[in-house]
Amino acid sequence: MIRLIIVPLLFVISTLQSQTMDVPYHQIPDYPKDYTTGNVVARMIDGLGYRFYWATEGLTTSDLTYKPSENGRTMLETLQHIYGMSEMILESPKGEPSIRPKDFSNYSFEELRTKTLHNLHAASNLVKGKTADEVSSFKVTFQRGEKQTDFPYWNMLNGMLSDCIYHTGQLVLMRRANGNPQNPNVNVFMGKTREN
Repeated sequence: MIRLIIVPLLFVISTLQSQTMDVPYHQIPDYPKDYTTGNVVARMIDGLGYRFYWATEGLTTSDLTYKPSENGRTMLETLQHIYGMSEMILESPKGEPSIRPKDFSNYSFEELRTKTLHNLHAASNLVKGKTADEVSSFKVTFQRGEKQTDFPYWNMLNGMLSDCIYHTGQLVLMRRANGNPQNPNVNVFMGKTREN
């Protein structure tokens, strides 16, 4: 009887561990050798990725439905918002427009988390090593129907990238308020999480 319980339990633990290992930003990658414009932007994206990884690690169903006030967003709605911005963070260096509006309500928490982390990782890799001239050629393009509106990449830095960091902090606060605080061993300064 005990064996019948242990084998499925080990399978679940193994599956959860492999899911965790399939997503980037368990820790921040090693920093680049120089401070090119692209490397600085990539490091900002990596810092967001690390924060987001740990802000969302171990969330419960109760956390996902939590919202701080009647008119506030739930954690799941906040995750949908962050995911949408992670798409834009990736689309800009790819030279692709951000087609709006989009609905992300059909994605599960696991899909939102995984897709967001992969978008950030891919965006970081695209901007690494880019010169100031190359980064200045990136545009933030919104498309609604046939209409496209372009903005300089500066708007990405003070817009979507900063906003994602802001909302990731909200996730940390909301999960703490809901009784499920983030791992206390997270060290955003070092970009590594102490293992117990």
